[in-house]
Amino acid sequence: MTDFWHALGEFFGSPLGRLTQAVLIILAAVAVTWIMHVIIQRVVISIVSGVKRGHGVDDTQALAVSPLAAVRVVQRTRTLGTVLTNIVNVIIVVITLLLIIHVLAPGILGSFALLSAAVGAGLGFGAQNIVKDILNGIFMVIEDQLGVGDVVDVGSATGVVEKVGSRITQIRDVNGVLWFVRNGEVLRVGNMSQGWSRLIIDLAIPRDADFDLVKQRLLDAAIELAKEPKWHPHFLDAPELWGMESVTDEAVVLRLVAKTRTSSKDDVGRELRGRLALTLDALEVVTPSLETVILEGWEGAGSVGGARPPRTKPVVVEPQGKSAKPRRRQKGRQ
Repeated sequence: MTDFWHALGEFFGSPLGRLTQAVLIILAAVAVTWIMHVIIQRVVISIVSGVKRGHGVDDTQALAVSPLAAVRVVQRTRTLGTVLTNIVNVIIVVITLLLIIHVLAPGILGSFALLSAAVGAGLGFGAQNIVKDILNGIFMVIEDQLGVGDVVDVGSATGVVEKVGSRITQIRDVNGVLWFVRNGEVLRVGNMSQGWSRLIIDLAIPRDADFDLVKQRLLDAAIELAKEPKWHPHFLDAPELWGMESVTDEAVVLRLVAKTRTSSKDDVGRELRGRLALTLDALEVVTPSLETVILEGWEGAGSVGGARPPRTKPVVVEPQGKSAKPRRRQKGRQ
């Protein structure tokens, strides 16, 4: 047995043995990569299948009518699976290269330690953007800023996220153009697929129309759409008519809003505009325009759900010539 191990050591010390070690290292790296990919893929499939099974759906798209958290779990799991796969690939490739260099030239790493430090410092300085891209991509996924399938605006591109890599995020815009955005260059992310969306429709009503009647009929049409079984799951709240947005010499602009699921905003908008158009035609009202408005900045910020200003008690202003004391006694008798 001792002779066997001695002979094996002499073999691996020969040039042919070192080449054999390099081949074995490559095969081991391929096997480890395959095993890690299988594990990550099975974990992702298990989580996604569990979410689908828990909500009784067969297709991921059907989760659009399920609780929003379920959609986020699926998207985030797939994104994390992609990022973890890329990280595993990079780590295994780097370790494999170092092991092969050490086998083929055992003393090269130690002999050129100083040179390696200098080269490493140079590469570190030159590759700082790559490190920035990787770290920013990891944090974007961990913090759930975006995920595969999300509609996002990252400044340089707007569209659907198709892939989140360790360094590059791929975004497909509405024209079909695939944008490759470096993660380190993403300074802000506008995610239109998280939480809920607000559908905003502005209608210009002629000044000579029956304003109150038009308001009531439009609101009734929107509420009727929200109550229909086909469209009810896409609404998160009852439609609201915020009232007059602006007034001109020819028309009064009404603003109607609806809180919808992020994946259903466009479909609900098209259907609701059609219903509103039919309602105005039935009232014989000719509208100068029918368009969607996207609020920006501080406009309408006070109407966003969740914004609740602090409540204060009314201040009683006493008439001149009367003191506050009789007022307090009168208040106490009420």
